[in-house]
Amino acid sequence: MRILIPAPDRPTRLTVDDVFRQAQAGCTASLNQLMAEHDGLVQAVIRRQALGSLLFVDALQAGRIGLWHAIMGYDPHRGYAFSTYAWPCIARQVWSSVEQAKQEMRHDRHERDVIAGMAAVCPDGDPLAAAEATAVSAALADLIARLPQHLHDVIVLHAGLDGQPPTSFHQIGAGVGLSRQRIHQLHVDALIWLRQPAHSQHLRSLLGRHTLADYQRAQAQSDAWLGRRRRHHGR
Repeated sequence: MRILIPAPDRPTRLTVDDVFRQAQAGCTASLNQLMAEHDGLVQAVIRRQALGSLLFVDALQAGRIGLWHAIMGYDPHRGYAFSTYAWPCIARQVWSSVEQAKQEMRHDRHERDVIAGMAAVCPDGDPLAAAEATAVSAALADLIARLPQHLHDVIVLHAGLDGQPPTSFHQIGAGVGLSRQRIHQLHVDALIWLRQPAHSQHLRSLLGRHTLADYQRAQAQSDAWLGRRRRHHGR
């Protein structure tokens, strides 16, 4: 009697629709496969956008976030190619990062102007001016020292207050495992903290910036930044 041995089952080949469905359901392998297959699309989008002061590596990170959003939202049954759907998702994310980099540059310029004004060296030969400059420098150092530790470190590193060359947001983030965007948020949080009248009253008195108008201006700057951050995160 001949015994028939059944042939081994052949693995089922996944369709493109299957891969998208699995990625959207939480399959890491399918998601990684799609991210790798379409990484060239991210770079194509970046090459066609003006990046301004945004570094290519940061644009690439933003573009890949846009690609992830596209993968999560793509419906193959709507009848258009994935690249057609993904292109504006990627471009929008990169453009948002370009705009954020512009804001960072404006904040950097403002910070340099503030610190330069606070720590200006007074003319030689004027003992009173020298004493005032010393008092201002000491008050500024004391104010920065009272920052919460995570905000203190960002301000000190970025402004080069530790005697070292100033460190970029990207470099600080790489050192602590955070994104450049997150470091920028912490940096602005630190500036908001420093501007608060409850914290900076002594320094403001020395600088002649202790009026109600000065406090209202500081509060308006803080409210404007917090409003931009809420809109950026959709909250």
